[in-house]
Amino acid sequence: MAESELLVLGGDPADVPDDLLGYFKRKVVDHWDADQYAVLWRRFMPRALRSWGPDGEDGVDPALELGRLGRYGAGLVAWPAPERVAVERAFGALLAIAVTDGQPVGEITDLVEGIANATGGLERWLEHVGALCGPEADAGIVRLVFGWATDLLWEEMVDFSWWYDGDPQVIASWLPLQRGRVAAFAERHPRCKTAADALIAIEWLQAGDGSPWLYPYGVNARLELAS
Repeated sequence: MAESELLVLGGDPADVPDDLLGYFKRKVVDHWDADQYAVLWRRFMPRALRSWGPDGEDGVDPALELGRLGRYGAGLVAWPAPERVAVERAFGALLAIAVTDGQPVGEITDLVEGIANATGGLERWLEHVGALCGPEADAGIVRLVFGWATDLLWEEMVDFSWWYDGDPQVIASWLPLQRGRVAAFAERHPRCKTAADALIAIEWLQAGDGSPWLYPYGVNARLELAS
């Protein structure tokens, strides 16, 4: 990185261009001094949080960028408690928006992976998602359960993309806990194929019998399941 860019990063966070900030968020951790890296992240966190939200810039990879806050990076878990708690509350809000606002399952997966990597665990964030209330949350969880269950059945979620310590089987264990909620949604909306298929996917996932559906060779084939 050029000396001029380092000077900009060290100045007023509001004056840092989006492309330079994005470069910082994605740059490998060992590019920076250990004592410098966490300080930079703490300065840019308000802008970073906005970039991971629904109004953020295109091309953001939250699984990669949020992972830089993990124990091998900026060490969010060791930040001063008021800052860490504030960031984690913002993470919860980002997840709630993603689930209830109809965002694609893949984008939610990236967000969940990144947040879990940053905070050192997945279970609390799955509990947070499961505790969301309201009709929008019900619909979002149905979509999420269907998407995650079919990804697991088709072995598309063997590992996470950037969280090398993470285990997708934690998600597999969470899915059956949502069966009652999905079943209630299916009863209220008997024509919803996504809810019906989500229940089937949970059943087959628990039985360990593979997938009841042929693996799709194209996006359209998979979308037909959720129509």
